[in-house]
Amino acid sequence: MPQFDPSSFPSQFFWLAITIVALYFVMTRMAIPRLASVLEQREKMIDDDLEQAEKLKAETEAAIAAYEAALAEARTKAHDEIKAVTEAAAKEAEAKNAEVSERVAKQIKDGEDRIAKSRDEALSHVREIAATAATDMVAKLAGLSLDDAKVGDAVASAMKD
Repeated sequence: MPQFDPSSFPSQFFWLAITIVALYFVMTRMAIPRLASVLEQREKMIDDDLEQAEKLKAETEAAIAAYEAALAEARTKAHDEIKAVTEAAAKEAEAKNAEVSERVAKQIKDGEDRIAKSRDEALSHVREIAATAATDMVAKLAGLSLDDAKVGDAVASAMKD
């Protein structure tokens, strides 16, 4: 093999050196700058994507916060409306209860008045009936005729006792 012949080593080293220098210049002048520009372009694109992702994340968080605030406000408003409706219903029920209680109290008073009137009327008739019955009994039993005024007074005094 001619590469291993020591007499050709200097020419091999010379061409090796020229090839390495040429390869070095080609790499530094063409390949590495292209790779660097591609890497720089990719890095810029990645940074832009990350920046856009951060903006979108901030917008999403703001939208979520606005949604949660609107939801909390809606809940508060719903609770207030429920409370207002409940209070209105309670007031209406209380007013109807008062109206019914008033009507029932009036009916009870009217009933009591009618009962008292009937009782007074019955008591006045009881006195009359008792006086008539006493007069008739004395007339039938004793055969006496009594004065209606005296019998009325006697019945009245007996009823007081």
